[in-house]
Amino acid sequence: MATVDSKPAPLHPIVGDRLIAGNGTSAQDWQAWQGLESLTRLDIPTHFPTHRRVCIFAPHPDDEILGCGGLLQALVAQGNQVLIVSVTQGEKSHPNSPLYPTDKLAKIRALESQLALETLGSSLDLPNMSMISLNFPDGEVFGRQADFFDKLTSLIQPADILITPFAYDGHPDHEGTGQVVQRFAHEFKSRLNLTCYQVLIWAWHWAKPGDSRIPWHKAWRFDLSELQAQRKSYAMRCFSSQIYADPTTETAPILSDTTLTRLSQPFEVYLHD
Repeated sequence: MATVDSKPAPLHPIVGDRLIAGNGTSAQDWQAWQGLESLTRLDIPTHFPTHRRVCIFAPHPDDEILGCGGLLQALVAQGNQVLIVSVTQGEKSHPNSPLYPTDKLAKIRALESQLALETLGSSLDLPNMSMISLNFPDGEVFGRQADFFDKLTSLIQPADILITPFAYDGHPDHEGTGQVVQRFAHEFKSRLNLTCYQVLIWAWHWAKPGDSRIPWHKAWRFDLSELQAQRKSYAMRCFSSQIYADPTTETAPILSDTTLTRLSQPFEVYLHD
């Protein structure tokens, strides 16, 4: 267990021009960009040795699949111990919805995540797979950053590999999670021998090929096999509350077909210093 000598300086959400609006950059545009092909490949046995636990931080239940559905399959197949940490329960994705009141939606989203993991072939019954929730209020990660940092001191073990959304991913909860986890990893890197990767999720929406707001020089590409890509695509379809319109409020799906297609590409990109 790590010891915190002082409270970290407060973070503030800086979304700026990384807004998630409209359809975003298409999967076809990303696939046509030659820069993706030139990225250094991530080698699972080398970068994620089996003796090291991998902790995947999901701001909401579904982000572990949207960002890391391919890597998760590779880690489980290799035999790594994997801990999935849901930072929030995602209970406020449908405000004022009679169909999805917050207490009901929190349970639904947890069940959807379990089903998605089973669809990947990564059953939670496996001895090396576990899942916990930190139960921070959905949409309030930045406001709970000190508590979040404190929880990490009792959660993180020596030699853990941490995976978190990109610290500037475009969604406040993603950015809050990414910045707190990344800062913790940097502060305790030497003492606990930690490694931290950031995965792109909503950045694929607002960014453009070659976008200077993403540090491509730190990017590593993990290529999914045909089976891994297919299972990830199926698993994303398990989040029914997010992929279908809410008839009671007439709001569009949180995860549109365009978004799902973009996140179903046969690769994942991770940032690592």
